[in-house]
Amino acid sequence: MITVKVPATSANIGAGFDSCGLALQLYNTAQMEEFDGVDIQSADGTPIPTTPGNLIYRTVKEVYDVCGRSLKGLRLIQTNPIPMARGLGSSSACIVAGILGANALLGSPMAQQDMLTLATKIEGHPDNVAPAFLGGFVVSAYDKGRVFSLKKAIASSITFAAFVPNFKLLTEKARAALPKSVAHVDAVYNLSRAALLATAFCEERYDFLPIATKDCLHQPYRLPLIEGGEDVFALADGLGALATFISGAGPTILAVVRKEDADAFFARASEALKADQALAAFSLHRLDADNEGARVL
Repeated sequence: MITVKVPATSANIGAGFDSCGLALQLYNTAQMEEFDGVDIQSADGTPIPTTPGNLIYRTVKEVYDVCGRSLKGLRLIQTNPIPMARGLGSSSACIVAGILGANALLGSPMAQQDMLTLATKIEGHPDNVAPAFLGGFVVSAYDKGRVFSLKKAIASSITFAAFVPNFKLLTEKARAALPKSVAHVDAVYNLSRAALLATAFCEERYDFLPIATKDCLHQPYRLPLIEGGEDVFALADGLGALATFISGAGPTILAVVRKEDADAFFARASEALKADQALAAFSLHRLDADNEGARVL
């Protein structure tokens, strides 16, 4: 039986809609082996599908099909601390676990580029699956059926505050809130900031993040779907976060915090969540960057 470990991810990072993402030190694990039947279990009690409709199982079968092999069945044991439908890449973690695990079971016939392209095909876009595979901060483009990704390790001088609500927001609903077209001026606004975002991470100029994470393509339409979201933005910014943005499609809100300010930030933020009824739905989690990405243990 092999074990695969996959990090949580945060996509978009404000301006980098469907193209930028980063990996965080919160991990799902999947243990799997070929089996004459379907045996799917949750090791931590998280409710998961236990039929062939399970996302990891479906992904493993897809890899076997691509490689021309027949999958008779699978024994699968999942541990799922990444919360589902919260904007932290839970579905991407399952897809990456399925691809990486199946590839290992088959003797590693697929190169990383092929695995990343398949993951993007299944997920629909690379902004979560790429950092889940590679770790760090990743910028990706999907062109003519291929994924092109570049990674930059995230410096230890910053950490991340995840404000995770006790309610879900399905990606389908978050995408349905977006307009079908945008003004040229809005496109230029985001293009300039997405370019600045990538450069800020590559140069470790995190002081540029307050400008680089500003967005007008998705956050203004999704924030109203997150009850208490505006209050979280105000809290994080008021406590000195370098940047605050919706994680993926939401409803988690992520703030970037300098390590030197982290103790004070988390202490004051925790007190504010307890004291303000408007913030009662949110729990606070400190997550450092993961620069390694998914791996077979």
